[in-house]
Amino acid sequence: MIPRPLRHDASSPAPMRAEDVPTQMRAAVITTTGAPELLHETQLPVPQPVLGELLVRVVAAGVNPIDAKTRAGQGVSGAITGYPATLGFDFSGVVVTSPFEAHPFPAGTEVFGMVPFPRTGGTYAEYVVVPSQSLARKPASLSHVEAAGIPLAALTAWGVVVETAHAHEGQRVLIHAGSGGVGHFAVQLAAYFGAHVTVTSSARNAAWLRELGASVVIDYATTRFEDVVADMDVVIDLVANTEDETGTRSLGVIRPGGLYVMVPSGGWPGFAEAAAEAGVRATGYKVIPDGDVLATIARLLDTGSIQVYIDTVYDLADAAEAHRALERGRTRGKSVLRISEA
Repeated sequence: MIPRPLRHDASSPAPMRAEDVPTQMRAAVITTTGAPELLHETQLPVPQPVLGELLVRVVAAGVNPIDAKTRAGQGVSGAITGYPATLGFDFSGVVVTSPFEAHPFPAGTEVFGMVPFPRTGGTYAEYVVVPSQSLARKPASLSHVEAAGIPLAALTAWGVVVETAHAHEGQRVLIHAGSGGVGHFAVQLAAYFGAHVTVTSSARNAAWLRELGASVVIDYATTRFEDVVADMDVVIDLVANTEDETGTRSLGVIRPGGLYVMVPSGGWPGFAEAAAEAGVRATGYKVIPDGDVLATIARLLDTGSIQVYIDTVYDLADAAEAHRALERGRTRGKSVLRISEA
């Protein structure tokens, strides 16, 4: 395993009192969909939790492809009901207020998780409201910056690898785009559960992916994967049917009755029909923000069984540049916005 790029937080300050919460907060928002430069910093009212929600002060927020797609007018942009809209799903931070006195996450608890954006405001902000079931205690060995890069990507990888593909000893798994946020967790989880992992990636990430658990790394720039692999039990496609038809080509390397999992939302509308014609099973996948699963992932992180890799840390004011970098497609692991001090 590679060494962690960041050290854990030295200590946590005393819990913020509810009466000390400001009425306004910094947030990165869009007022319409479009180019990255539309994402800008502004002031918004601090959200108010209701019923089983917690108010969390955000220290860091993860940046995901779905954020950039939504900003551009795709992703979940159709569910945005009003502007300005604060983007972001991932966060790591500190509980400010809990629903009741005996709640398992009292004020001052360091937590990480996902918010139900766009049903609520996103995590590119100093404060968020979070359902109780969508967060877990932050891994003690990780900084908030590291923890913020985990929830959406790791939960997606867990759902695909563990709950959908049922990774096990000897299973042959091909993962496309293994060096990205979801991909680098999928590689580690598949290897952890005993699968033989083949990955497509750029040559610069080959050695790193082998350290994460990949047995075979195929440089997509020089080798067509269908020329060197066959009879895969599972293909986890984090690319979909882009201009090089990764999805269509993938169906030809899966054994009869094997499984094709297409993760990017809307990446290939006809994948199920094409898979049926090829004699393989197929499914899409949507992330489930399950705090209990996230707690399991936290234990794997604390024991060093899996790791998160943070590529770049941006200030909240530089959210637009984080999106531009993500869209250039060369991010290794995850990018994170630093929102406030721990």
